[in-house]
Amino acid sequence: MGDMPSDTIRRALVIDDERALASVVASYLERDGFDVHLAFDGPEGLDSARSVDPDVVILDLGLPGMDGVEVCRQLRTFSDCYVVILTARTDEIDTLIGLSVGADDYMTKPFSPRELMARITALLRRPRRADPTPASAEPLTLGDLIVDLEAREVHLDGALVPLTRTEFDVLSTLAKSPNRVFSRRALIEEVWGATWVGDEHLVDVHVLHVRQKLGDTVAEQRFIRTVRGVGYRVGPGT
Repeated sequence: MGDMPSDTIRRALVIDDERALASVVASYLERDGFDVHLAFDGPEGLDSARSVDPDVVILDLGLPGMDGVEVCRQLRTFSDCYVVILTARTDEIDTLIGLSVGADDYMTKPFSPRELMARITALLRRPRRADPTPASAEPLTLGDLIVDLEAREVHLDGALVPLTRTEFDVLSTLAKSPNRVFSRRALIEEVWGATWVGDEHLVDVHVLHVRQKLGDTVAEQRFIRTVRGVGYRVGPGT
């Protein structure tokens, strides 16, 4: 797209040892205007991520040598790019492990490349949807928890809480409307966008990880509370 300003070009990194599949994903990304880079094992993928600084990484869970979970864990030490994990394993444990190390979404093989592109588009649209936060917006205070919308930082008892972009978006969405109960679908529409499709239990996983980082437990829900049969909210207990 020659008339697109260079600063709008998105960079994507596909890390998958199935070269044919990686090429198909790359072709869809390129068709959508992405600058695409390929890697076929974990160490090569990490090296590429350091040099390319991608906006989004499509990461296969079953890589040889270093699996996708470890790649994602190491990637999170130097990058806050969006990560979509691809897995041929359908059991929930793999999904939960993948997300707990900072992945933003996942898809099970075989999958539709068009659906993958829809997921990626929804992820990359989010920063632009969140940007209208006024520069003068006051940080949100929930007891000992401070959510700074402008700096996109969270502090608990004065210490910085290391949230991923998705975790921050989930927490800030809840914090901006204290005492409002958000259903899974409502949170998805606020964070991922109304066009997102997939397993809505993705929300539960991200809420779980935010709770873990905030020191919340099932018995003591200080910040994010479960409203049984409805969804989640922040605010004082009843």
